[in-house]
Amino acid sequence: MNESTAPAPIPENATPSDARPLSERVGAPETVDEIQHPDVATWRPATRADLDEMVALVDSCDRVDHPTWLTPREDVEEIFELSHIDPELHTRLGFAADGELVAMAGILVHPSQDKHVYVYCTGMVHPRWRRRGIGTQVLRWEYETAQTELARTDARLPGAIFLHAYEHDADARALGARRGMPEERWFTTMLRDLSDPIPEVPLDAGSPALRIETFGPQWRDATRVARNDAFRDHWGSLETPPERWERFVSGSQFRDDLSRVVVDGDRVVAMALATVNEDDWEVQGYTSAYVALIGVVRDYRGRRLAPAVITALLTAARDAGLEKVNLDVDTESPTGANSLYGRLGFEATDREVAMVARF
Repeated sequence: MNESTAPAPIPENATPSDARPLSERVGAPETVDEIQHPDVATWRPATRADLDEMVALVDSCDRVDHPTWLTPREDVEEIFELSHIDPELHTRLGFAADGELVAMAGILVHPSQDKHVYVYCTGMVHPRWRRRGIGTQVLRWEYETAQTELARTDARLPGAIFLHAYEHDADARALGARRGMPEERWFTTMLRDLSDPIPEVPLDAGSPALRIETFGPQWRDATRVARNDAFRDHWGSLETPPERWERFVSGSQFRDDLSRVVVDGDRVVAMALATVNEDDWEVQGYTSAYVALIGVVRDYRGRRLAPAVITALLTAARDAGLEKVNLDVDTESPTGANSLYGRLGFEATDREVAMVARF
């Protein structure tokens, strides 16, 4: 599908304009042609034996595309670990004639498909091999493969294909535009210096049962339930199923000791969960934690639980000897989160855009 034949954008929560199943609306090709490019000798699916080379390629791309953070090895390894990813169908690796891995194509089909069907394009090209047209072929394969996955769904649900790029990455943004994927939503990275004073934000005095707890195994499932409730009205968000949640909270980067939850009885009603990737510290030039998830369940909003749980995390990070904390936020968050973070001392650094084709 080229730009001229791409469907008109459909708002995220809109009902499709006709009642046909998604499989009939997508316009998927009958077959997806394999990637071909004169500078790349071989394309094939990824295997676990390729993991070290894949991690090295991701690292090379990270240091150019977003030089203040690096992708953990276990995030790359997910391709071979998660049940909803089929490397044979969903990945392609491109090797030069000398055997160097120079490009990677991939899609991720979100496992939650009760309200939307989302597919994400995740490919990359080594910085030394860019501006040769390889990325165009990678995205063509990803987009058509994503269409094929959407076409497997006979439900009458909205579907979408996503591509993310940083604001400064004009080449990636141009690829999305040529593929007929308009820029739809912006996200901002924000940084907080822990040497600055951290305000004390008490919990709602009118709710004595509320308390802030350090995250632990006893709160794992209750926090997943709270996360799914808190993010139901957030742009692009779908429910996190148990498999993905367990991988997140049991991962080597996750920090129970820094993470905090607000509890009412045995119910988690707010959360601020942290990860630490020590490999980031070298490229950042400082020690840091990342706030991977902040949320308040909808029936507890407006009670200042978000600033209370965030400042509890900031205090824990400071007391652990870390220098800074960063996070990412939707610039149009329905809860006004970006304004809240600014008031808590976070400052904007980078921006990332989501380009989306909707069906």
